[in-house]
Amino acid sequence: MKKPELLSPAGDLERLKIALLYGADAVYIGGYFNLRANTPNFTIEDIKEGVDYAHKLNKKVYVTVNIAMHNKEYEKVRPYLEELKKINVDAIIVSDPAIIQMAKEIGLTIHLSTQGSTLNKKAVEYWQNEGVSRVVLARECTKEDIKDIKEENNIELEVFIHGAMCASYSGRCVLSNFLTNRDSNRGGCSQICRWDFDLYNEDKKLEGEKPFTFCSKDLSLAKHIPDLVQLNVDSLKIEGRMRSIYYIATVVKTYRKIIDEYCDNPKNYKYHEEYEKILDEVANRDSIPQFFDGNFGKEVQYYNGRTETTNQDFIGLVLEYNNNLAKVQQRNHFKIGDNVEIFGPKTNIKFKIDEIYDEDMNRIDVVRHPKQIVYLKVPEKVDKNYMIKCIDKKKNV
Repeated sequence: MKKPELLSPAGDLERLKIALLYGADAVYIGGYFNLRANTPNFTIEDIKEGVDYAHKLNKKVYVTVNIAMHNKEYEKVRPYLEELKKINVDAIIVSDPAIIQMAKEIGLTIHLSTQGSTLNKKAVEYWQNEGVSRVVLARECTKEDIKDIKEENNIELEVFIHGAMCASYSGRCVLSNFLTNRDSNRGGCSQICRWDFDLYNEDKKLEGEKPFTFCSKDLSLAKHIPDLVQLNVDSLKIEGRMRSIYYIATVVKTYRKIIDEYCDNPKNYKYHEEYEKILDEVANRDSIPQFFDGNFGKEVQYYNGRTETTNQDFIGLVLEYNNNLAKVQQRNHFKIGDNVEIFGPKTNIKFKIDEIYDEDMNRIDVVRHPKQIVYLKVPEKVDKNYMIKCIDKKKNV
């Protein structure tokens, strides 16, 4: 049995390092010419640092170059691809055939983006003949689609397992461009599908209990990891280059556990329901298997509005540890008496906060200032980049 790669998003160098620390085998990042125009993105220097860091851990970095290219970018893309080749990135993720041709000439490894909306075995065969070594399948693929494609093609397949969905075919949407002049296919999606709309029957406005929306629910294939491993999928991909370090650490660690537990002992594997609770805690929409199990019904989307809650469980990041005290950077309000959990790649420690000190080692009762540096008394040794979350059912803010 082959253990699939666990592939994590990374919106910057901090998130790249967190993803790899918490169990990802590879990360995908955005530099120029990618579909996340509203996130900081990586400079060439950042990419080089990230690649060097990953390669020291025997892990990989893939760079997204997946815009729908216009004429004005044509002369700029080749020099950028040549820089990526010098940096020794492990692959680029592309959708435009012209960029694929350039990448082949330069000698880069090419992964076809999910923007290619690849749903069938003949399309996969076509892209393989064009020099693509891996296809990131459309998120609309069912289990049977993936099975048929893998059986007929000797090529690496990458499948999304967790994160946001698109109401269109993986980003092939012009609503954002039409309504806000922000092009989804060039990194500017304003997520029109998540807006509330008025409904009309000709000139008559239809009144309902809630506004109409066609927002998709999120994807989660946590229960289906054994199916994907048995299908011989090569890479399992988490969506979310704009997500926080807390989200990335939690989701990567959870899927790392699921993959390892199944692959290391498939005969005695048992899915733990608490993993779903952990994943739900860092999400603000419902998560379901979406198209994987052949479900195309109304329950895959929100049609009558939805409530998105802001998660404030993440309260601090450990910077260092010495003599039973953890130096912590605050991320959300916390205080004496809060029940918390510190977690790392392989560690979980639960305790009640009974001592907090400021930077001058004065005792304080509450931590309320953004990114305030404090010291907590912790019952066990913890390491840098461990995270602290509040586990109280209700937290007074």
